[in-house]
Amino acid sequence: MPKSKRSKLVSLTKVDKKTKEHKSAVMENVKENADKWKYCWLFEVGAMRNAHLKTVRNLWKDSARIFFSRSALLAKALGTTPEEEHRTGIHKLAQQIQGQVGLLFTDTETQEVIEWFADFSQPDFARAGNVASRTVILPVGPVMMHHSDPPIPFPHNEDPQLRKLGLTTTMERGVPTLRSPHKLCQKGKVLTAEQAQLLKLIGEKMVTFRVGLIARWDAATGEVTQVEGPRLGADEIVAGDVEDVDEEAMSE
Repeated sequence: MPKSKRSKLVSLTKVDKKTKEHKSAVMENVKENADKWKYCWLFEVGAMRNAHLKTVRNLWKDSARIFFSRSALLAKALGTTPEEEHRTGIHKLAQQIQGQVGLLFTDTETQEVIEWFADFSQPDFARAGNVASRTVILPVGPVMMHHSDPPIPFPHNEDPQLRKLGLTTTMERGVPTLRSPHKLCQKGKVLTAEQAQLLKLIGEKMVTFRVGLIARWDAATGEVTQVEGPRLGADEIVAGDVEDVDEEAMSE
């Protein structure tokens, strides 16, 4: 008798390690683009979401190439010493590649790049580990979902989930209802997994995906210029997608 498919265990957490060939291909691709474009920008991402980064990549696909892979791989591709650097002066940029950062190769002039990224942002839901940007207090009455305008109350079958996440609700006319105000989160405090899930359920977006430019390498001069202005906060960078999103992986 054949084994039932129902009894087959499938691990959803197992991820194949990047092969040596893949890593070599990414490094070669980075080097090829360093040879091709006038500028190489180092950038960091706040509230990282792969979907939003892919949006950036698609908007720049005709005038730039973006790499968002492992920092050690990107640094090695560019070369972190004068002896190892792939292009003159680029080791000064490679030495700054640490943490959740990426590379943008483009011929677009400096001011246009700075202004574009200063204007680009995408609101999103916070995750556990983010810092609450404002205090949210749920008022007495039906617990409302703000995904639509006007907001609508949660259906009765969501009440167990709301209670599991910390709300003390009662059912009134088939609607999960609060009899006293509930402070969901406080501004400046780190969000727990339960708080982040509740914020998402009620439709409260609390973080903003944005790209912060750190430095620019100029192929013509070999000089690396730091971008003026404040860096993204640590609380913006911690929580986000962690899978590699390099140029090849982001291709459709």
